[in-house]
Amino acid sequence: MISYDKLYDWVDEMAALLEPDEIYWCDGTEEEYQKMMEEMVSQKKAIELNPIKRPGSYAFFSDPSDVARVEDRTFIASIHQEDAGPTNNWIDPKELKTKMKSLYKGAMKGRKMYVIPFMMGPFGSPLSKVGIEITDSAYVAANMRIMTRMGRDVLKELERTKSFVPCVHSVGYPLIDGKEDVMWPSAPLAEKYIAHFPEERLIWSYGSGYGGNALLGKKCLALRIASVLARDEMWMAEHMLILKITNPEGKSKFILGAFPSACGKTNLSMLVPTLPGWKVETVGDDIAWLWMKDDGRLYAINPESGFFGVAKGTSYDSNPNAMMSIRKNTIFTNVALTDDNDVWWEGIDGPTPEHLTDWKQEDWTPAKGTPAAHPNCRFTVSTKQCPVLAEEWDNPEGVLVSAILVGGRRPSTIPLVHESLSWSHGVFMGSMMGSEITAATISNNIGQVRRDPFAMLPFIGYHVGDYLKHWLDMGKRSNEALLPKIYYVNWFRKDDKGDFLWPGFGHNSRVLKWIFERCDGVAPAHMTPIGNLPTEESIDVRGLPMKHEALEELLKVDHDQWLDEVKSLRSYYQTIGPKLPNKLVEELDKLEQRLLYDQQDN
Repeated sequence: MISYDKLYDWVDEMAALLEPDEIYWCDGTEEEYQKMMEEMVSQKKAIELNPIKRPGSYAFFSDPSDVARVEDRTFIASIHQEDAGPTNNWIDPKELKTKMKSLYKGAMKGRKMYVIPFMMGPFGSPLSKVGIEITDSAYVAANMRIMTRMGRDVLKELERTKSFVPCVHSVGYPLIDGKEDVMWPSAPLAEKYIAHFPEERLIWSYGSGYGGNALLGKKCLALRIASVLARDEMWMAEHMLILKITNPEGKSKFILGAFPSACGKTNLSMLVPTLPGWKVETVGDDIAWLWMKDDGRLYAINPESGFFGVAKGTSYDSNPNAMMSIRKNTIFTNVALTDDNDVWWEGIDGPTPEHLTDWKQEDWTPAKGTPAAHPNCRFTVSTKQCPVLAEEWDNPEGVLVSAILVGGRRPSTIPLVHESLSWSHGVFMGSMMGSEITAATISNNIGQVRRDPFAMLPFIGYHVGDYLKHWLDMGKRSNEALLPKIYYVNWFRKDDKGDFLWPGFGHNSRVLKWIFERCDGVAPAHMTPIGNLPTEESIDVRGLPMKHEALEELLKVDHDQWLDEVKSLRSYYQTIGPKLPNKLVEELDKLEQRLLYDQQDN
């Protein structure tokens, strides 16, 4: 981190290196945002959408080479390579800085340099962190205004906190030698760098204008650098949704959920329950920061103030609250456009139009045979526009965590839900998380499980073994009875024909109800070798056209499959190396012993 006293010296130093034509300090006002948008429309970098159908909203279209986070070009440049661990790309920090300084030299010529004061977390929260992002992208500045608390108030906060995380970003497209600007400037893939210097709490990004590569408050600060801060300061930075669930009697609890991509995190955070009298509200859909208060309990805040969601597949059927959130004042990226200038993507409501303008800005008809919207198309919208936003979402004191969910796409083996036997067993469950590789992924490993501990695989800013140890260490700071139970959920179990056994979406509230009642000690469960499972009677399936055999299969523990899982986990644990906590190996051994004993007993 850099001290407040050195803020202006740092900005001047970076400006001397980047050589922008102009320096502009963002104030975070609505007037500033509107002016940025008008300028980008006039420069043909953005398209204003139909003001009647989608008021205050704009569409952007990226270069086809710059459509997602680039994990292969993302680096944890710790001083010692072993501190980055086996899951991160590492380059010596001195070598990386030398390389990136050569790319940064004059990188903003012909452009405006935006200085963005932003804060992750509510004002007044003990966990909130200030960042300053320097960028040459108005698109980034506009998105950061939605995704973070940004502007003058943050500079006032900085006077109090006295330190900030410095973040430098350039699209890597200087306007020199008569070079014309383009709709989406970026650099070739080989020149893209998203670099994190954990000891310095420093983020440098070059060459990409897209999402988590460029909005440096999001994955870069809120997870990769924050995870290092959290380890050192004894709190937790996690890739988790936060939801509030209220039962018919008006009693509420807060539940966190860690799921890899494409496992329904945003949908769950905005769930519309199918159980009468139950209500779910949103605190956050992507990132949670947790800390332990003096009462020995875990509390969480959402460090963001917006949603940067995947649009593809979002509909009134799958997520009505997300659809209502994006009716106005939204930035869309790489969606398709209808002839009347509204947005469209695969999976949205209604029939497919006969004609669209696709995400590459080309004419599109169904006969073209290509996706009209990019599979990673996005919407950026303020959290405040969510119709089911919990009143506590911006509470600086956070919300009390009652339960933590983990899960992935597992068509077999993992039951619908099971509960941890202890905190360390719950950490073990989080460490084994993952999704099965399917034919939808170009891979020779179809059927194998891609492990993703706590859905943090791309986001841990240090060694994965030390990260798992940190989870165990957090548990040691409190009494087991005060810690939230951890639940492994699996909405994706399939039958022999390949059909989903569980209807999912709003019906997931039935699993949440069981978890809610387990937290109160009233829902029945039975102990199995893998943890506590619901009895068939304790999952409320009233009104579900579901056969008894399907529920039986969803709650089944197949010993042979689980013994195969143990073998798979032993191989996975070997990849983590000597920093893997012994406690997790003990939990794996105990699981195997329980399975073998139970198998013999039956």
